Amino acid sequence: MPYLLISTQIRLEAGPTMVGDEHSDPHLMSILGAIKRSTLGNNFCEYYVNDAPRVVLDKLESLGYRVVSMTGVGQTLVWCLHRE
Repeated sequence: MPYLLISTQIRLEAGPTMVGDEHSDPHLMSILGAIKRSTLGNNFCEYYVNDAPRVVLDKLESLGYRVVSMTGVGQTLVWCLHRE
C-alpha cells in the first residue's frame, strides 16, 4: 500500500490522529499503535492513534513514507503520504 492519508480536526492538533480506513494494512496499523473504531452513524471503521500528527508523521517517515501534499478541508487537516 504505497499511499496513505492521515488527518485530524484543527481543534485536535494534539491528537487523536486518523491514520487509516477499514481496508488499511493491519501490520502498518499495528506498528503505529492504531485502534480500529466506528463512529455512531457511520457504516465504516477508521483507525486512530492518540498521537499528534507530528508524531505520526515522524513514525511514517522512519518507515519510508514521504509527504506528497497537505491541505485543510473545512476544520480538518489532511496529509497524503507515499512510500516508494
